[in-house]
Amino acid sequence: MKLHGPMTINGRKYEAGDNAPMGMVYGFFLIHMGMFGLSGFLLAYSGEDNPVGFLYAHGGIACFVYIVFYLSIFGRDRVQWMFVNAAIGLFGIWVEIDWILSLFGKRAADFPWHVHVIPFLYYVLYTFLIWQMLLDATKARGDEAREKAVKAIYVVVSLAVYGAIWLAK
Repeated sequence: MKLHGPMTINGRKYEAGDNAPMGMVYGFFLIHMGMFGLSGFLLAYSGEDNPVGFLYAHGGIACFVYIVFYLSIFGRDRVQWMFVNAAIGLFGIWVEIDWILSLFGKRAADFPWHVHVIPFLYYVLYTFLIWQMLLDATKARGDEAREKAVKAIYVVVSLAVYGAIWLAK
């Protein structure tokens, strides 16, 4: 994977344009962000006395750091694309979080809007990481025809999952 900014991985310095080890980058962020995302989810939805200040400090700082890394790894255009698609995908995120909460006898509507900000942002960051990994794993990055096919499949599968969850409620 070609970096868009400088970064150090395991003591080795990489410059913008250098190829970084895909397994190290995705492996680290999938595990690290998965743990922080889970803790943010639990902080947000664990009870009625949600520690919103701590949620925003814990999750907000972590999300900011991830965005800085994303800019360095993926570049501004792809990160911008992430936020545009996130705005479009709020329906899907709402449906999936509502479904997850339903497994615990709760609904997304049971919580004030400000509690959802950090879990939604984690969801956006995590699904973006999965999307970037999918592009690299299918070798679609830089291959316009393959990327177009992968995008189409990703959109269809995402809509099918969101729709199925929404209809199953």
